[in-house]
Amino acid sequence: MDLADAASTDTEFIAGARRALVPIHQRILKDIESRIMSGIWPPGHRIPVEHELLKEYQCSRMTVNKALSTLAERGMIIRRRKLGSFVASRQIDRTVMDIQDISTEAELAGHEHSHTILMRKVERLDSATAMRLGETIGAEILRLHCLHAVDGKANALERRIIMLDLVPSARTESFASVPPGKWLLDMVPWSKARHVIRAVSADATTARLLETERGEACLTLIRQTWQSSHTVTYVEFIHPGDRFQFAGDFHPNESRAIDQPPQGSAS
Repeated sequence: MDLADAASTDTEFIAGARRALVPIHQRILKDIESRIMSGIWPPGHRIPVEHELLKEYQCSRMTVNKALSTLAERGMIIRRRKLGSFVASRQIDRTVMDIQDISTEAELAGHEHSHTILMRKVERLDSATAMRLGETIGAEILRLHCLHAVDGKANALERRIIMLDLVPSARTESFASVPPGKWLLDMVPWSKARHVIRAVSADATTARLLETERGEACLTLIRQTWQSSHTVTYVEFIHPGDRFQFAGDFHPNESRAIDQPPQGSAS
């Protein structure tokens, strides 16, 4: 599959809002990155070999190597001597705690998980949300509300935003059989994540969905993940305070925590 039209110099003019000169290595990088992020190239897919990229972009070997090295550093591709470069498998790295989806957590604990999509809507970022996410006003997003249950009892209310420019395949995904979190972890690479945990009081709607009392204490996990400098997804998980806990083990002589995933019980 061709990645770009041939270019005659080390830079080429890209039509756009700013009509900026973009270095060829950045064009190669973005072309490959977009195909990985969209799912067109799945894990294990072989990237066009070096001489094909040299011919297609009419650039130097150093330029191609710079683009591929950057992608390898980001964990998006694996470079194997004499074999070529391949799309990397999805890695679940640790930040404040393991990034695991609720269904996996429940299964690991021996419980049965189910989920219901309450809302699925394509819309554009308003100014307040764009500012909170650090993204562009008007960017197209998929907004999801999902109710999770463990052993038949409500365990979490999920409110999620997926950036469609980075994850265009989410536009046609129903998430009926696979919950959004698991689908994203399986399909979309990420390079950075941030978790914020806070206590909130259940409003009337949240209390009804989580089968608790209005004003009851809930634990909320806010998670934002990025690929490079762009948001992949932003999500809030609201859990009943009496059915969920977060746990982590910390060691004073280690530079980072050895964490346990968030833990929920069916009680």
